[in-house]
Amino acid sequence: MDRQNRMAKAHDFTFIETPDRVRYFADQGWLVPVESTRDFVVKGDVSFPYARPEVELFAQRLGRQYRRACGEQLVVTSLTRPANRQPRNASDRSVHPTGMAIDIRYSWDESCRRWLEDVLGSLERQGVLEATLERRPRHYHVAVFPNQYAQYVGRLAARGDSAPEIEEYRVRRGDSLWNIARKHGTTVDELKEFNGIRGSQIFVGQLLDVPLGG
Repeated sequence: MDRQNRMAKAHDFTFIETPDRVRYFADQGWLVPVESTRDFVVKGDVSFPYARPEVELFAQRLGRQYRRACGEQLVVTSLTRPANRQPRNASDRSVHPTGMAIDIRYSWDESCRRWLEDVLGSLERQGVLEATLERRPRHYHVAVFPNQYAQYVGRLAARGDSAPEIEEYRVRRGDSLWNIARKHGTTVDELKEFNGIRGSQIFVGQLLDVPLGG
C-alpha cells in the first residue's frame, strides 16, 4: 500500500471523494469508461466503471491474453471507487479512489489461476504494477502504475514493428514452447514475450501469437 500511495502521489493523482467527482473526472477525460468486451467482462455491480486510460489499456491487453490462454473471460470486479463508497474492510490507503486500481476475480481453475499469477508476477518484477491476492472476498487487487505501464507497452510496440508476421497457433498435446518456436522459425523468448508467459508451461487448447521468422 505504501508503494501504491507513493506512485499515486508521483503521478499527482487526486483521491476522489464522491460519485459526483468521479463523473466530473470522467467528463474531463481523466478517467475513461471500461466496458466489457469478448475478452473480459465488467461485472454489473461495478458502480463506477471508469479508470485511468492506462488501466483500461491493461484490462484490454490482459483480457485478450487471458482468454486465449484459458478459454474464458477475465472478470473485473472493481475499478474506481470514491472514498465515501469504499467497502467497510477497505484500507484507508487504498488507491481505488485515484482510478489506478483494478480488481480481478479469482479463478477456481488452477491452470488459469497459475497463468494469471505468473503474468502479474512478471509485470510486478518489471515495475509496472503491484498485485496482491486479497482474501475477503478472494480476488486480485492490481494497482497499475500508469507512466511505467505506458512506457512498457510502448517498448513492446516498438519491438513488434520489426516482426514480419504474426500467426495464431493452438497448442496441441505433446507441444512445447521449444518445438513450436522451432517449427515457426522464432525463439522461445519471443514466444514468451508475445504471450505474457513467464515459465515454460503451456496448455492444450491455448491460443498463442507466434511471431514468424523472428
